[in-house]
Amino acid sequence: MTRPKYDRIQLHAAATSEAYTTVVRLRTAQRWVGHTRDVQSALGDLNNIGSRAGRARTRYVDTGLDSFFQEFQLAAAEIPPKLQQIKELTTDNPDQQDNCLRLENITNRRLSLLNNSVQLKRAASADAEAQALLRQQIIDVSAEADSLLQRMQSDEKHLLDTRRVQSERWFRITAYILCAAFLVALALFIFHYRVLNAELGAREQAEASLRTLSVRLLEVQDQERRKFSRELHDSLGQYLVGVKMNLTMLGKSVPANALITESTKLVDQAITETRTISHLLHPPLLDEAGFASAARWYVEGFAKRSGIQTTLNVPENLGRLPEAVELALFRVLQESLTNVHRHSKSPRADVSLRLSKEQVVLRVRDYGKGIPPEVLDRFQQNRTHGGVGLTGMRERIHELGGKLEMNSDGGGTRVLAVVPRSERREVAEVSAAD
Repeated sequence: MTRPKYDRIQLHAAATSEAYTTVVRLRTAQRWVGHTRDVQSALGDLNNIGSRAGRARTRYVDTGLDSFFQEFQLAAAEIPPKLQQIKELTTDNPDQQDNCLRLENITNRRLSLLNNSVQLKRAASADAEAQALLRQQIIDVSAEADSLLQRMQSDEKHLLDTRRVQSERWFRITAYILCAAFLVALALFIFHYRVLNAELGAREQAEASLRTLSVRLLEVQDQERRKFSRELHDSLGQYLVGVKMNLTMLGKSVPANALITESTKLVDQAITETRTISHLLHPPLLDEAGFASAARWYVEGFAKRSGIQTTLNVPENLGRLPEAVELALFRVLQESLTNVHRHSKSPRADVSLRLSKEQVVLRVRDYGKGIPPEVLDRFQQNRTHGGVGLTGMRERIHELGGKLEMNSDGGGTRVLAVVPRSERREVAEVSAAD
């Protein structure tokens, strides 16, 4: 791993870690704010319950109705659980814990006085002096409880304000850090996008260069084939013709010589084979008469050599096509029929050529066992190792701005080459379209 890449990873990790830590602190601060509000709510509830119990006691003493007595009992029963809740909520605050102990003592005293007053009323005692004394004690204890509750509420309010300020501060810090982390992530994304874009551009340029090189190699190969074909025909072919002429003259001077006759036949076969090889390398008909004549000659010869019944359907008025188009179509035809002979085990093959205003379509179909799926998949995905012949066909057609398709199944293989009628050499455009 290179140092710049390692530094970018460290920067991204640091930004992520800081953002996570800040968010955790913000959530903690907000949780403490909520906790303080819970304490305030519990203190308020305790005050309300105490007031409700006091009112119920007063009404019961004044009226003697059992409904007020039951209301008092319900309120009195709610006081101990509420006190316990306040004690649990303030375990983080030592000062409030001390206040809770005092509050518990005062509340228990108040609750005891209220209960004594109620029990005095239930005993049907008309001791007004005792009730008055209890009432005064209740008022004094209630005032003491209210004062303590107000002080505790004030402390919680001050704590709430402090924690709210901290929460807001952490919220701002979190917002700043998240913005910074987003900007860092955005910068890293833009940087990586540019690096990836540059890598893709370099790869596309390399592929274009490789395709250009492949096309150039095919052109050099065609030139060498044409040159070698001419050399075979004009040099070796002429030498063989000379040898045959000499053997013929020698046969006239030495009649009925079996060795001379056999040698003459061998030379005839050598001349035929040399001419066939020369024409297969580069048929003269392709240059002289065009694709239609060269295709007819090749298909007829292929059917004789291979024993595969081959049909050719070419328009009568085909005329001449651009030289590069005719050569590409002939090489596709040649390679396709060669593959039919070598691999397909097909008893017959069909070749057809169709013209439109803008393009030429060559189809070659056999009825053999088909192409192995892995080979066909590599070819369709434009991957390498699809075979030199198949790759050569594709590069020739792509160089001219056309396309080459191949489909195969258990019923045989179909090769389709589509080429513009006008010669176009725009490798960059074809590569981009692919």
